[in-house]
Amino acid sequence: MSVRDLIIVGAGPSGLSAAIAAKQRNLDYQVLEQGVLVNSIYHFPPQMVFFTTPELLEIGGLPFVTPYDKPTRAEALRYYRRVMDAYDLRVAFEETVTSITRESPDGQTEPVFAVETRSARGVHRVRHAHHVVLAIGYYDHPVLLGIPGEDLPHVHHYYTEPHPYYRQRVVIVGGANSAAEAALEMHRAGAHVTIVHRSPELKSTIKYWVRPDIENRIKEGSIAARFSSTVVEIRPASVLVRAAGSDGGADEEIPADTVFLLTGYRADAALMAAAGVEFGPRNAPVCDPETFETNVPGLFVAGGAMAGEDTGTVFIENGRFHGQQIVEVIAQRNPRT
Repeated sequence: MSVRDLIIVGAGPSGLSAAIAAKQRNLDYQVLEQGVLVNSIYHFPPQMVFFTTPELLEIGGLPFVTPYDKPTRAEALRYYRRVMDAYDLRVAFEETVTSITRESPDGQTEPVFAVETRSARGVHRVRHAHHVVLAIGYYDHPVLLGIPGEDLPHVHHYYTEPHPYYRQRVVIVGGANSAAEAALEMHRAGAHVTIVHRSPELKSTIKYWVRPDIENRIKEGSIAARFSSTVVEIRPASVLVRAAGSDGGADEEIPADTVFLLTGYRADAALMAAAGVEFGPRNAPVCDPETFETNVPGLFVAGGAMAGEDTGTVFIENGRFHGQQIVEVIAQRNPRT
């Protein structure tokens, strides 16, 4: 049975940086990705512009060249393809990890990880490794509100482009960048937009070039807003909104053809918990802050996977360094390197 030094789950910037470091240290590694290369970035709205500068998205020492101060989604996809080609990284795409367990196979003196996967074509496979890095991000698991009607077909947790919502009544739940940008784009495409946000104002983290635009649209009334309010029920053609402090007797029913619940995302805690990972405050996985190793020896977390509920603390800018630090730890334990 073949046992690799390292299996990396996730081909986002954190996972790719770990793969680059593993190749440079001559480790036997494999990257497993449930979707496409940098899958989360691929699923961002096509017209998205990053908040950061291009050099803060760089990995592997390859420059991110762009004529713009802020890179676009399309440029980021092109850049990470170039990284993949430059290092000829070993990545299996469309292969979802379904379980991570420890077992003691014949001929092995110590337990190893058994990583079970299912491909997009339904093929099941088990790979073995001495170490596993979970660089799974958090974009695949939206935060659910747990309200009636959340599973209706006109309710979405991801926004792509505005055209389909022309002349529709759209309710957007959320107050961060994704909600503000979606509201502005759909308003300009002819949708009738209402924002519902639980706080008294939009989040302070909204991009500086977006904030005055969305605030002015709300002030002039071209985009409606219900602050200090929550959606308590979604109906086939409306949403029920409750103001903070209300007992429900004065709930407002707002017409809605489409509802976007842009309320944030979380890493796949179920996969980590099933592997034995423990969780601390704010549901962040317990790990060594220097090595990123969890309470399960040999199992590491990188990038957004380590954020728990505080996803605003881990970005590509800082998560891209986790993989290299982890691989250095693994390499020191590996007598072959």
